Amino acid sequence: MEIACIVSKRSTCLRRNVGAVVVKEKRILSTGYNGAPIGLVHCIDLGCLRERLSVASGERHELCRGLHAEQNAIIQAAYHGVSIKGADIYSTHLPCSICMKMIINAGIKKVFYIDGYSDNLSLELVNESGVVLEKIEMTFL
Repeated sequence: MEIACIVSKRSTCLRRNVGAVVVKEKRILSTGYNGAPIGLVHCIDLGCLRERLSVASGERHELCRGLHAEQNAIIQAAYHGVSIKGADIYSTHLPCSICMKMIINAGIKKVFYIDGYSDNLSLELVNESGVVLEKIEMTFL
């Protein structure tokens, strides 16, 4: 989890710095942090559309130009041809419902997180899917 906290420091989001690490059999398979897609201007340089529109946290994800840390970790594994089926993911925050759907379909079995997130659908998806969810008690680095 400490590595996920360190990865979160690379975040280019103005609202929340999130890091994620996908691990299988004690080996790091991929990492991700929240930020704009490769080659696009980051929110720290352009500003935040969601802030300008006063969009509440956990709502209207489609208005964000960035990808979430969990999405980037899953995409990086796919980009490099690394199977994450049966792996665990460590995220500094509870994954949103969009990320949770990706986690379920990627075959990730356990989700460890530190901080909550206002997305009840995410918790419903966890309960229905059988993915193990565990909150880790620690403070950010």
